[in-house]
Amino acid sequence: MTADHPASIEATGLVREFKKGPRAVDGIDLHVAPGEIFGFLGPNGAGKSTTVHMLTTLLPPTAGTALVAGYDVVRQGPDVRRAIGAALQEAALDPFLTGREHMRLQTALHGLPPDVRIARTTELLERVGLEDAADRKVGSYSGGMKRRLDLALALVHSPRILFLDEPTTGLDIQSRTALWDEVSRLAREDGVTVFLTTQYLEEADVLADRVGIIDHGRIVAEGTPAALKGEIGRPTVEIVPCAATDREAVADVLGRFGERAGASPKGVAVRLAGGEGQLADVVRALDAEHIPLEHVQLHAPSLDDVFLAKTGRTLEGAGDDEEAVGQVTGETETVAA
Repeated sequence: MTADHPASIEATGLVREFKKGPRAVDGIDLHVAPGEIFGFLGPNGAGKSTTVHMLTTLLPPTAGTALVAGYDVVRQGPDVRRAIGAALQEAALDPFLTGREHMRLQTALHGLPPDVRIARTTELLERVGLEDAADRKVGSYSGGMKRRLDLALALVHSPRILFLDEPTTGLDIQSRTALWDEVSRLAREDGVTVFLTTQYLEEADVLADRVGIIDHGRIVAEGTPAALKGEIGRPTVEIVPCAATDREAVADVLGRFGERAGASPKGVAVRLAGGEGQLADVVRALDAEHIPLEHVQLHAPSLDDVFLAKTGRTLEGAGDDEEAVGQVTGETETVAA
C-alpha cells in the first residue's frame, strides 16, 4: 500500500434519498483506517446496505462525498472497483457451474494472466476450505459453502478493501466461525481493510476494531467495542431467590448497591454503581439476611446494551426490512432494560 493509494474509506455528509421515500442514508460521516475491520451495525432498514451500495459505486449519492482507496466514488468509479472486493447479500452464483469454474471465470474477468489463474484459484479455494468441493456444482453447496465461495471470488484480484454485507446471515455457528477466522486473517496478515455490515452483535464484538451504529439513516454511535461498552459502563447483577416470597427482600438488599434493572420473571437485578467488584459485597449482604439463593449472574455490558441505549430498542427483531435483507436470525446477549 502506498500513500497514493491508501486502503481507507472517507465519507462526508453522505446522503441517499429515494423518490417517494425517506432518506435511507441521512448525512453520515465515516473514516475507516488502512487494515482496519470496521463493523457497521443496525437493524433492517437502517441504511447499512444503501451505504455499502454507494461506497461500492452501485448507487450514486444524492449528496455528500465518499473516497474509497483514495478515489471518488462518483467521478472515479472504475478505479474504486479495481481496488475493492465485495461479497454482498445475494451471491451471484450459477448452480450449474462448479466452484472451480466460478473461480476461473472470475480470474479471467479480472484479467489475471493464464498461468496465474490456476494458482490463484487453488490458493483461494484452499484458504476458504473448499478444495474438496471445488469440482462439485454449486447447486449442491450448503449456505455456508456458498458464502465462503463468494468470499473467495471477492478476493481473486487481491483487493485492498473488502466489503462484506451481512456475510453470515442464516449460517450455522460453525460456518460463521470459519468465515470470521478468514476475515480476521485477511486484516491481520494481508493488511486488507474490511467494511463489515452485520446484524450479529457477537460478530461485531469478535471481529471489529471499531463499530458504527446506524439508525434511521444516521450514525448514532461510533468507537471501539470496548469504548462503547464502557460508556454504558456498569455491569448488572441478577439474583433469583429460592423462594418467590423473598423477591422483595432481595430487592431491598440490592437497592443498596445500584439502580434497578430489567430481570427475568423470578429474579431481581440492579446495575452495580461500583462495578463488578461489588459482587462479593452483594452476596455477603444477602447471606447476612439469610436469604437462600437459587441463581446469581453478573451481566457485563454488551453491544446490545449500547444499541439499546443509543436507539431505544434491541437489535434482534427490529423493524420491517426496508433494504431487502433477510430477517435477523442471530442471537443477542442478555440486555439489561
